[in-house]
Amino acid sequence: MSEKRIALQLKNITKSFGDKYANKNVSLDVYHGEILSVLGENGSGKTSLMNVVAGIYTPDSGQIFIDGKEASINSPKDAFSFNVGMIHQHFKLVDVFNATENIVLGIDDEKGFDLKKARTRIIEIAGKYGFIIDPDKKIYDMSVSEKQTVEIIRVLYRGADILILDEPTAVLTPQETQVLFDVLRRMRDDGKAIIIITHKLHEVLSLSDRVAVLRKAEYVGTVITAQTNEKQLTEMMVGVKTELNIHRDEPVNPSSRLIVSDINCKNREGVTVLKNISFEAKSGEILGIAGIAGSGQRELLEAVAGLQKIESGDILYIDPKTQEKEDLRNKTPMQIRDMGVRLSFVPEDRLGMGLVGNMGIVDNMMLRSYKRGPLIFLSRKEPKYLADEIIERLHISTPDAETPVRRLSGGNVQKVLVGREIAAAPTVFMAAYPVRGLDIGASYTIYDLLNEQKQNGVAVIFVGEDLDVLIELCDRIMVLSGGTVSGIVNARQTTKEEIGLLMTKSKEDSKNAQ
Repeated sequence: MSEKRIALQLKNITKSFGDKYANKNVSLDVYHGEILSVLGENGSGKTSLMNVVAGIYTPDSGQIFIDGKEASINSPKDAFSFNVGMIHQHFKLVDVFNATENIVLGIDDEKGFDLKKARTRIIEIAGKYGFIIDPDKKIYDMSVSEKQTVEIIRVLYRGADILILDEPTAVLTPQETQVLFDVLRRMRDDGKAIIIITHKLHEVLSLSDRVAVLRKAEYVGTVITAQTNEKQLTEMMVGVKTELNIHRDEPVNPSSRLIVSDINCKNREGVTVLKNISFEAKSGEILGIAGIAGSGQRELLEAVAGLQKIESGDILYIDPKTQEKEDLRNKTPMQIRDMGVRLSFVPEDRLGMGLVGNMGIVDNMMLRSYKRGPLIFLSRKEPKYLADEIIERLHISTPDAETPVRRLSGGNVQKVLVGREIAAAPTVFMAAYPVRGLDIGASYTIYDLLNEQKQNGVAVIFVGEDLDVLIELCDRIMVLSGGTVSGIVNARQTTKEEIGLLMTKSKEDSKNAQ
């Protein structure tokens, strides 16, 4: 590293919001010709720190040096003047414009725009680094990876030598991720300084040259990627030794618990979001659901739970005691819950699915069983015991069990929701993104809880984003693409590449390929 020039140097950067530190005296270096991963749990300060570099936040104190000279960065425009560009998780593109128009949008040019010249320059940049882009294609016709390509070329077009990418693979298939990594490596070899904010350890180890770790707003240290491993990085992030093993037992006497046949659903705008979905969930098994965001995962689980209207098709529930089949289409959400079908859905609005923000954890436990209490006199003893048990087991950070859940962090609210649903002893348990926003230790606790449910004979349906986890945790994986089932695979025998292909292929494509 001694031969390389420092592109970006941060010295004692501090940024706080109210009385809470986002970054506290953070110092780190980034070199030209390297890919640096910035790693840390949710809330560790990764994105805040990079927002300071990109001019979105102004630091309370500390210094930023670009190529050895101190830089005053108070806006994204300032950042661009120092050749710093950031590609955010949520793209900032105009849908009705084409790629070229979006790339030149916002550039100060007194002479006006020469779109023909700009188009030529864009093609040159794409050819140099291996991007695949159609300069004339409208944004609304583009895939997620194409939109991301436009964002990256936009900052390169403005002359960026220091590029920051925030969770760049969050919505990409494995194949698209590999293409992106190849492009980033070419940019690194061209002398660019590239910073990746991520939480995926597999990607950190395969892509980066060095890894900088933040923990609770503070800088922990930087290690050379080739000299580290997942265990060390996890311990740096968490601060304690953490066991990173997902235990998976073979299903014992699996039997049908839920049979879904040819269901079709439309959203409020009348657009079909589920097309002829069929699958079976079995007791003592974890069925994973994979797919690019927005492929119908949410609507499918809500349809089973009675929260989404079904246009056609059947959802049959087999009672484990009587073996009788019940059609869930004719049941209210409350009736479905009483039968033992539980949905723990963790959307962006965590307080929107069954938790009341102004109530404490105990009162939120009571919401499940208030109808069974003796008239208006409800016993708080059992909910209090349950609340205390969930707080202890899931390491929920809260002053006490009576603290309103709206005062808890998003991750802790999530633990309350998942813990409560599992504690209800379901026969079918559906968990959508149950570890989103959780730290690594809490995530593995959730995986263990799902495995316990499986061992107890529960039919578990798990919607996840991390394909490595889906492959390690599940018994079978159903892949959704554009609201259809593109394949169901054995998790013990599949690969990320196979799942990635299915994520972008429809049932019709599969038939045509045969």
